[in-house]
Amino acid sequence: MSNIAKVLSRRQDRGEGVGTNEKAIPFKKQDYQSLKQECLAKGTLFCDPTFPAESDSLGYDALGPQSSKTKGVQWKRPKELCSNPEFIVDGAKRTDICQGALADCWLVASIASLTLDNQFLERVVPHGQSFKENYAGIFHFQFWQFGEWVDVVIDDRLPTKNGKLLFVHSAERSEFWSALLEKAYAKVNGSYESLKEGNTTEGFEDFTGGITESYKLNKAPPHLFKLMQKALMLGSLMGCCIFKSSSQETESEKHLKLVKGHAYSITGAEEVHSYGHPVQLVRMRNPWGRVEWTGPWSDNSEEWNSIQPEERAKLFYSAEDGEFWMAYSDFIQKFSMLEICNLTPDALSSNTVSHWNYSQFEGDWRVGSTAGGCIRNKDTFCSNPQFVIKLEEEDDDPHDGEDGCTILVGLMQKDCRKGKRFGRDLNTIGFAIYKVQGCTVVNNLELQSSEKRIVPPEMDNLENSTIHMAKPGRRLRGTPEQKMPELAVRVTGCKAGQNQTLTSVQRDGSGKLGLVEFHILWIKIQNYMEVFNTHDRDNSGTMSSHEMRDAVKEAGFQLNNDVLQVIISRYANQQFAIDFDSFVDCLIRLEMYFKVFKVFNKKNTGKIDLDIMQWLCLALN
Repeated sequence: MSNIAKVLSRRQDRGEGVGTNEKAIPFKKQDYQSLKQECLAKGTLFCDPTFPAESDSLGYDALGPQSSKTKGVQWKRPKELCSNPEFIVDGAKRTDICQGALADCWLVASIASLTLDNQFLERVVPHGQSFKENYAGIFHFQFWQFGEWVDVVIDDRLPTKNGKLLFVHSAERSEFWSALLEKAYAKVNGSYESLKEGNTTEGFEDFTGGITESYKLNKAPPHLFKLMQKALMLGSLMGCCIFKSSSQETESEKHLKLVKGHAYSITGAEEVHSYGHPVQLVRMRNPWGRVEWTGPWSDNSEEWNSIQPEERAKLFYSAEDGEFWMAYSDFIQKFSMLEICNLTPDALSSNTVSHWNYSQFEGDWRVGSTAGGCIRNKDTFCSNPQFVIKLEEEDDDPHDGEDGCTILVGLMQKDCRKGKRFGRDLNTIGFAIYKVQGCTVVNNLELQSSEKRIVPPEMDNLENSTIHMAKPGRRLRGTPEQKMPELAVRVTGCKAGQNQTLTSVQRDGSGKLGLVEFHILWIKIQNYMEVFNTHDRDNSGTMSSHEMRDAVKEAGFQLNNDVLQVIISRYANQQFAIDFDSFVDCLIRLEMYFKVFKVFNKKNTGKIDLDIMQWLCLALN
């Protein structure tokens, strides 16, 4: 009960805007303003008890307490590292972020892309933080975590070695916002080591709340360059990488100064004219801030002499800053994967870019109720969470020249990086899209964003839950008086003469059933028995939890996944099987609850208001 109450409470909070960037949820229930004011009042510097300056916060294996890599590490505040630390120096720039001793280039590339637009940066890095005015050794950052924005508080004690920051740092030694941002992200994920290795898609999504699509460049679609340009126009963030063929190749340099197993951010896609012929160019950045491509169109290459000066001036390039241009044809040949993070409407306030429409659904695959397995599990596949999506408008400017409405579909798993410490890996998940009632879905798939308006109701929406009593089925022969003792044994598990009373359908308030009332119950149970026998296909005397879904529906109750999960939790045994007694108990209770709701739903709005005593009476009934 407490779990489903939390879920319903969270949904209510979302309706009130809780979990948005404007009303972020305090991570670990730590309120930044309260903690800061407390420190200022006491004249102390904040020390975070939930992410202490200890070895456990560094890691568990390669950065564990016994690792040689963590020997000599000291946690120091910025004021212990330089005389005049600053949070941000002359604005945050992508060229200011440098990777440290941690293999988190994917994160560094994501942070670098974040600085392309101050609007993005300010959503993650709140205003008003400094080492001067009201300094208390406390800072905070905001990240998107599985559908909600959370506000993460940290102290400014950072891991150092030999007086230098160990991990992410700025090219400007007095600047510390990026190092503090990395620490906050490490806290969310459990440790610094949990940030080791990953894809830029993860950082993109956690910094923006966007949804990412990926393209293997050895199979690049013919319209990909135009798609990249359109993505930049939409304010999307992009990254790319070169796959490594073995673990020994991690972040190793290859021919022409490209790095395998390394994440790059993409910052531009332009078409120029070389000797009058169009050439497509891609601009990218190495998060190291150095080691640049040395092939065609690299810094100071002769190809730049082939274009007009005014065209060259528009491309904003400079030497030895980690950022470089290369031909699109070389890009798809040299690189392995392109990742595009498409931003949700709330991330874009500018009217100069087009906006996606966005819908988000929260659910889970729970054993016994909604974990139906893949398509090979024909009997249970349909019990997986399902949603209907209606695409009502076509794209204004389709990048592939085909009419249609682009839709991106994505699934996410929670707390995957935290599980690394315990040897847990990602689960295999997926989705299927089907044509419904003549509608078609285009093939640019990855769910949460669409270029045009969509109408996406959950297929088993609770507000649409209804009761339609099943038609009477085959009745047992004989009069109620003749069959009553046998039926009482079947339903109650005891002899009728043992003064056992049934109160589920009593009408006179006596708390007991009369003969007529018991007859009504008897007829109901006969009907439920037919339903039960129909779905107990192996004649085991029980139904599986997945069979229960169809049985409840046939009995006349249309319920959503939340209610079905509660039913399975309450009535199923450890093997997720439900016997006949539990089945009858469940259906009679459902009928009663629907009738009670109908009594209170006087205005037929589908919602009711109860005071505390009414709620207790119903809950304890």
